[in-house]
Amino acid sequence: MRCKRLVAFRRENKKAFPDYFNKATGSFGDLDARLAIIGLAPGLHGANRTGRPFTGDQSGTLLFKCLESEGLSNASFDNRIDDGFTLNHVIITNAVRCVPPQNKPTPEEISNCRPFLHARLRQLPKLRVLVALGRIAHETILKAYDYKLGDFRFEHGAIHNLPNQPFILIDSYHCSRYNVNTGRITEDMLKNILRVAKKTAGL
Repeated sequence: MRCKRLVAFRRENKKAFPDYFNKATGSFGDLDARLAIIGLAPGLHGANRTGRPFTGDQSGTLLFKCLESEGLSNASFDNRIDDGFTLNHVIITNAVRCVPPQNKPTPEEISNCRPFLHARLRQLPKLRVLVALGRIAHETILKAYDYKLGDFRFEHGAIHNLPNQPFILIDSYHCSRYNVNTGRITEDMLKNILRVAKKTAGL
């Protein structure tokens, strides 16, 4: 058992919310993706409930709206697992696959889950761009590929050319409800990130 705290939290949630997915949440999207979007972790009443990253909470509503506007998805997103929503040349996953208490995974939990993220990214032969939603996603990607954090500092809108990789890394603030409500990130800001990512990926 890699993460005892997360397993215990899942067991609590299974009792409190027996109809929830309440398992490690995988990725969602196109396996021929040229663009991968990396978030933090499943939300308790979002992906932990539905089983699909960024589905069921406010962060997904904004992210998928912006993807639709940039032509990177079809237009049927309804924040439900059975809404028929699909992504075009895009895949979405998280740095941590299990919901953490207070949405705050520990450094050890992040480290434990890093190999799963690395394995997923290695399975995407056409990958050209990674978008890190937040500092934790940014640092997890760098550590997965053995880069020094100090060489590639997180900053919204920063574009990092990673040596010896076929893809680049673009940073964005996370589209969490808190960040949206405080104005740290806006719909226009996220759309701009996706436009740059789309162009860079050749989409």
